[in-house]
Amino acid sequence: MKRTYNLSERTVHRVRELSGHAEWARTQDAVVEVAVDRLYREVTDREEAAAWERATGDPDFRAETASIAREYDGTDRWPA
Repeated sequence: MKRTYNLSERTVHRVRELSGHAEWARTQDAVVEVAVDRLYREVTDREEAAAWERATGDPDFRAETASIAREYDGTDRWPA
């Protein structure tokens, strides 16, 4: 899909430079795709980590996970 964005001169230069050197992204479009994918993963990983952090302080979540752990108690039922 063709899109138009206003990028700084520094960013355009870096995209061009990376596309000339990178084995994993040989075109400017590929460099941008890889960069956006990495940023997306970073942001979603942080959001997920924050959600898990909040969940550890939630008494209902802790009770539910404890209940699930009890259901799988025993060496033959709980994955190692």
